Amino acid sequence: MINTVVALVSNWNNGVVMIAIFALVCLALVGVVVRMMMSEKPKDEDSIER
Repeated sequence: MINTVVALVSNWNNGVVMIAIFALVCLALVGVVVRMMMSEKPKDEDSIER
């Protein structure tokens, strides 16, 4: 049991790379959403009433 735990902890490289890629993807998605929110045209009051 202890040998398997040591084997999982001894190689952190793959996990660090996966977390870094996940973080980059999350930041990219947040950036896209913020960019879409900033470029959104203001709605006219007339279009809401229709």
